[in-house]
Amino acid sequence: MKILLLEPFFTGSHQSWALGYQRHSRHQVEILSLKGQFWKWRMHGGAVSLARMFLAGDFQPELLLATSMLDLSTFLALTRRRTAQLPALLYMHENQLTYPWSPTDQDPALQRDRHYAFINYSSMLAATAVCFNSHFHRQALLQALPAYLRAFPDLQELGTVDQIRQKSQVLPLGLDLRALEVEAPTRSAPEPPLILWNHRWEYDKGPEEFFELLMQAQRQGLPFRLVVLGQAYRKAPPIFRLAARQLGPHIVHWGYVNSRTEYARWLHRAHLLPVTSRHDFFGASVAEPFTVAATPCYPFAWPIRSTSQLAYMLTIFIRITANCKTNSSNCCNPRPGPMRSCGQPWPATTGSTWPRYMMN
Repeated sequence: MKILLLEPFFTGSHQSWALGYQRHSRHQVEILSLKGQFWKWRMHGGAVSLARMFLAGDFQPELLLATSMLDLSTFLALTRRRTAQLPALLYMHENQLTYPWSPTDQDPALQRDRHYAFINYSSMLAATAVCFNSHFHRQALLQALPAYLRAFPDLQELGTVDQIRQKSQVLPLGLDLRALEVEAPTRSAPEPPLILWNHRWEYDKGPEEFFELLMQAQRQGLPFRLVVLGQAYRKAPPIFRLAARQLGPHIVHWGYVNSRTEYARWLHRAHLLPVTSRHDFFGASVAEPFTVAATPCYPFAWPIRSTSQLAYMLTIFIRITANCKTNSSNCCNPRPGPMRSCGQPWPATTGSTWPRYMMN
């Protein structure tokens, strides 16, 4: 099958997902994309640019696979002479209705934020089928839609929520994990715990809470080292600049790494991943560390919300490290293992109700 994957925000997890699907699908997947910047403008104007690019080319797909940053209804309207008979699958990486807005963004106060949610809403209606990356994401959006529609003065079309529910299902995000299979470092001597940040540098990931915890730990004299990865944008929260100055003595690495192999090496070296995200629709940056699966004595990813919790985790680590030094156990050496969450393997997916073109 010939599939055209439409991605107006080609960066980060969107880019990784698109390239991974193209690489591993048994179908012929062509990607039509725009640079991953200016997300609001991409949601408004990306469909126009992608429509122009599509009409200028000669690739004729049998299926359109669009992501949630695309105004699908506009794209279909502009390309109807070539797409009118094609099925269109909308993959919801995120939505702008339940996504937490940054307090520095003026759109909510000016009541300009509703239109981005409406683009998601109209795109889901225009799509032949809708796939969400998690059950949480699907449930959150479907629960929020009725109140969102009731805010409009009339013709609220509440029945469309059930239409979307009936044609939607969950298709977990595909993660290409083989690049994370690098040789794990050997820990020959105890060392301060290495704490990792591997998320986007944005408000919804909770950087203020994360760095405030570490600054409190610093004031209390708790030993730790820090690695900060993740993609930074033009308007990164100011806390990153403050943390870079104040936590300087603890910092081992600061900034994005372009190499997937180098990223994997940092995952293997890290001991703790405090999770302070305000929410995650899927949480690839939390799921990936489970691939390198430190031995169970290291609680690698944990939703830490207070300094006392962090201190408790650091204390446990320090005691275990000391024990490793005096015993022959190799528990100080993280080693690759299967993807797992909470100690259990991720369930295999039979997917009999999933669209056949997403199964391979």
